[in-house]
Amino acid sequence: MTEQTSTTAQDGSPVPAEECGTRTAGRPAGSSAGAPSAQPSARQASETWESLFRAQVGVMRRLRQDPAFRELPISEYDVLFNLSRCATGWTRLNELNQHLLISQPSLSRMVDRLESKQLVEKRPAHNDQRGVEIALTEEGRAVQRHIGAAHVQRIQDVLAPALTSGEMEQLKMLTDRINTRLDHAG
Repeated sequence: MTEQTSTTAQDGSPVPAEECGTRTAGRPAGSSAGAPSAQPSARQASETWESLFRAQVGVMRRLRQDPAFRELPISEYDVLFNLSRCATGWTRLNELNQHLLISQPSLSRMVDRLESKQLVEKRPAHNDQRGVEIALTEEGRAVQRHIGAAHVQRIQDVLAPALTSGEMEQLKMLTDRINTRLDHAG
């Protein structure tokens, strides 16, 4: 996905982002920002990254096999999913691209394909004649929800045998911390 993971409810609809105040600067609520911690070595950081990367590749390979993605490739579904999370329904192409792991030209071509399938619509951006905004059509929203429901079940099928509920919460907390740090680092 973006090869990015997506959070959806059981019915495939997007789950809102965490409420403000549940975490502080990437740390769990109630943790101390000043607590001493050992600085990881370069080797430990590299091994951790490699393990995280290999796990992500393994999970994505299994998710790509989901029959739901015969209807629409997972990369196109990811665009629909990210559009479903837009508060106003519309977003600029360059803003959408921040959530995806593809180049801007590739995203533009993908949006053109999705538009030809009548899953998204485009309009000129307000206050910028060169910019383009995109949104889901009703058909696009229906396809996203349909595939999303199957996708959530497949994620459950892949992850539940490997991790307990508590381990999933811990992994989510750790990856959220990484994402928060990266977002603040620019």
